[in-house]
Amino acid sequence: MRVRSKILLVVLPVLVATTVLVGASSFLAATSGITRVTEDFLRFKARQLENYAQGQWTLLLESGLADRSDMRRAARRGVESYAGSILERETEMILAIDRDGEVSMATRDVELHDDERTRLVGLAEDDARELAQITVGAVDRVAAGFWFEPFELYYIVSEDRATFFGDIDRMARQSALILIVAVLAGVGVLFALSGYLTKPLHRVVRAMTDIISTGDLTSRVAVQYRDEIGALSHTFNLMIEELQRAYEQIKSYAFDAVLSQKKEQRIRNIFQKYVPQDLISRFFENPEEMLVGDNRRLAILFSDIRGFTGISENMRPDELVTSLNRYFTYMVDTIMEHHGIVDKYIGDAIMAFFGAPVSSGDEPDQAVLAALGMTAALGRFNAEQVEANTPPFEIGIGIAFGEVTVGNIGTDRKMDYTVIGDAANVASRLEGLTKTYRVPILVSEDVQTQVTGDIPWRLVDTVAVKGRKAGVRLYTTLPDMGPAVRERWQRHDAAMELYYSRRFRQASEQFKRLLNEEPADHLAELMLRRADACVQSNPGPGWTGVEVMTVK
Repeated sequence: MRVRSKILLVVLPVLVATTVLVGASSFLAATSGITRVTEDFLRFKARQLENYAQGQWTLLLESGLADRSDMRRAARRGVESYAGSILERETEMILAIDRDGEVSMATRDVELHDDERTRLVGLAEDDARELAQITVGAVDRVAAGFWFEPFELYYIVSEDRATFFGDIDRMARQSALILIVAVLAGVGVLFALSGYLTKPLHRVVRAMTDIISTGDLTSRVAVQYRDEIGALSHTFNLMIEELQRAYEQIKSYAFDAVLSQKKEQRIRNIFQKYVPQDLISRFFENPEEMLVGDNRRLAILFSDIRGFTGISENMRPDELVTSLNRYFTYMVDTIMEHHGIVDKYIGDAIMAFFGAPVSSGDEPDQAVLAALGMTAALGRFNAEQVEANTPPFEIGIGIAFGEVTVGNIGTDRKMDYTVIGDAANVASRLEGLTKTYRVPILVSEDVQTQVTGDIPWRLVDTVAVKGRKAGVRLYTTLPDMGPAVRERWQRHDAAMELYYSRRFRQASEQFKRLLNEEPADHLAELMLRRADACVQSNPGPGWTGVEVMTVK
């Protein structure tokens, strides 16, 4: 085989492979960046719309207009108007569907097919927030959505798939064309260069053949050292170019390593705000688990200041901020003393959970003890309020226990260690019901049955909170109870069992005795009215005693 053929056989595959790999890696890096930017932009619009909707709902809540259907419709229309204002291209579309898949709002006329509606209902039921590919009106689209519970609608921000991936498709075609041209050009250059490099060798071979055939020992071989040295220099330069590419890759790997270290430090800083110091070292034994969602049973606590809007209207802004800061200090210190994590502040409300990232095995006990501690701390806080001639606060606390998803949720720019699940929703509903039953603490039956400490309980009611069909028993408790109060609570629970066993007259007599002993006992008064109503109406066999709540 000729030397030129050997050069082509050895160098050509390397040249083609290198060109292909460099082109492919450049294409993947560019398309990955374009895709990430486009996806983040779509998610950003979804978050904008969700924040606006939440702002509208919060405004209704603070104004006390959340129960008015006309105001809710006005809020929804405001969200619809805002949705139209954030669209920038004709190919973008925002729509909202209800639980049945019916289109409640759309920025353009659209008619869903049955299979399209089924797909969207599935996303709504899962409260899917990750990017998904859907079909709307026979048009393939890329969408990001969120379920907005106050309106019971699933909002979807979408872009036409052809537009979404148009730049990537064009880049793929251009990259393929450039790659083909580069390979062909490289082959041509290599072919010419190999001929140039091997030409002096051909001269040497011909000269040596002439010497052998003629026997002329005086003949000399003209060796063009400059050409050979130039060829070696050219080869060396090619090697240097490859080394440069390798060096760039090494720098890229080093940069990724630095980013990983910064990410680890950022995560550590995040957890130092949420996790007690004695748990951080244990937590970082397996740091990769921080970024993975985990399903586990946690105790969720919600607390809220009652009548906060009225309080804020009667205080100067600086006084209000000072009072709130002191209040949060009391509450958060109490929660963290019982190994709880403050998830977030929702206005004047606090959401906390117990049992993550490290479980102690007694999460319900710790949550209830934290609630009792918060009520005790509230007394000290209110004493300071009275001394400062500022209004005292009243709070309601709801606690639920169940399986939720816990983990870091968000993006590299904003990430929260939080929980999502039915137990969180139930805890929020129970906090709202404290106003209905006029008790400071409400816990679900799942919490009450899991508590192992000597904590007195009073059965409050059996309700189906808004958004759930099944009934759950609710209990309340108080700190520093004497024997007389415990005995009254035991008689109240016995009367409740009479009520649930349909012995309404006997239950009514017991509740009446309790009310005569303590006229301010709202729970006894409430159950007395219900028992008397049942005596009059004699409910049918399907009666279960479950009160269905239609409001939060």
